[in-house]
Amino acid sequence: MADLFDRYRVIDVDSHVSEPADLWTSRVSRKWGDSVPHIVNRGGKDIWYIGDQLIMPVGVTAIAGFDGTLPECPDTMEDIPPGAHLAEERLAYLDREGIHAQVVYPNVGGFGSGVFLRLKEPELMLECVRAYNDFLVEWASVDPSRLVPVMATPFWDVQAAEKEIERCAALGHRGVLFGSQPQSFGEPPLASPHWDPVWAAAQSAGLPISFHIGSGAEWDLAGAGPIGIRAQFARVAANAFIENEKCLADIIFGGVCHRFPDLAFVSVESGVGWLLFVLEAFDWQWSNAGIHKEHPEYDLLPSEYFRRQIYGCFWFEEHGLAKTLELYPDNILFETDYPHPTSMSVGPQSAAVHPREYASRVLDGIPDAVVEKVLHGTAARLYGLG
Repeated sequence: MADLFDRYRVIDVDSHVSEPADLWTSRVSRKWGDSVPHIVNRGGKDIWYIGDQLIMPVGVTAIAGFDGTLPECPDTMEDIPPGAHLAEERLAYLDREGIHAQVVYPNVGGFGSGVFLRLKEPELMLECVRAYNDFLVEWASVDPSRLVPVMATPFWDVQAAEKEIERCAALGHRGVLFGSQPQSFGEPPLASPHWDPVWAAAQSAGLPISFHIGSGAEWDLAGAGPIGIRAQFARVAANAFIENEKCLADIIFGGVCHRFPDLAFVSVESGVGWLLFVLEAFDWQWSNAGIHKEHPEYDLLPSEYFRRQIYGCFWFEEHGLAKTLELYPDNILFETDYPHPTSMSVGPQSAAVHPREYASRVLDGIPDAVVEKVLHGTAARLYGLG
């Protein structure tokens, strides 16, 4: 009998590309020298640097199939899975796993472009964002029906962000990556009207906004203290999932969803089981606080705004998934997070199973119409895919 991955054209809405070593050195003006992101080999390990600031070892974000767990990771670009950085190999990986298409996010610039602030020079910061966006469209051009690029955003400059959204929409980007906690970088919070030009540009372009976990948090494994580095990674990674609750609260209670009813928002890599309690709490507090007295223009409850224009993604969770799908069948998307440490990428020491095995187990008993939406239909509509 054919399994779910044979029956549906599965769209994985969260994966990452390991940027090639020359992405910025070959595209950004040479006047900036070593200030641009570049790789240096230290002690046999390839490490990303900005100037003399260490960003991350190449291997920590490309651990799929690796025989080990963080802080162990592949040493060099040659050691990471070919599908992490080569588009043709990514397609071959998708074929092996039975996945039709993947939405692709970055690593080096951070999950909301915050790392680029370390460059300090606004001109250089914008050059680096544009270079990444150009690269990703070229990378995905091997098969743009299966590799789905989501643009990075120069959020520190609203006018530049507007222009970049317009430019990238014309290039073929299918979404806008935006940090969930801009206030952690000295910018106004998401609820502020400061960001309305960005939301307006994305809405006009028909591009969903992606809030990827970890876009404002510090991933400080060196500060593990007495609990140990492995426990620190697990703690930080688990906490990051729930951080997205805060950005959902900002855009709903701050009226962003009300002001931009045709703009879709995606909570990426955060799971979905917690949505049941959070949306129930949002509705209860909304009514209990009498928000209609302060904002008579708000015409929906938080759960109704969510149902209209917000989406969540899942990959390894099992408990609570069925009830979430029952209440929000049109708002839930499937992902794998390939090739990250918490991805659904089987390795000798990984807790993961193959995506098709997981999906067949947790979606067993879910109505076919809902399964089709989760694995294909909703993502196809969001990202303009067949």
